[in-house]
Amino acid sequence: MPTYEYRCDQHGVFEITRPLGMAPKSATCLVCGSEARRIFSAPMVRSGSRIVFFASMDHAEKSRHEPDVVTSLPSTGKRRRTPVLPLTPALRRLPRP
Repeated sequence: MPTYEYRCDQHGVFEITRPLGMAPKSATCLVCGSEARRIFSAPMVRSGSRIVFFASMDHAEKSRHEPDVVTSLPSTGKRRRTPVLPLTPALRRLPRP
């Protein structure tokens, strides 16, 4: 569910969670009960770590014009064989590719 922000003139910004598209233009302040108007903010900026967010944005901006040079493929770990089940007696008579 999205979080909507409202600004009270006396107590500042507070958040309310409502279903998508169901947020009113004004809400009652949680502290004083006065009317607070809805404000618009950037979506999803407050969730997660800000350091990781800004680091990824800086890396994306840098690599737009100067992509990182890769000299080898990244390691995928130890290769695992797909287990082969023994053939049933009925399938043993079929030709093999």
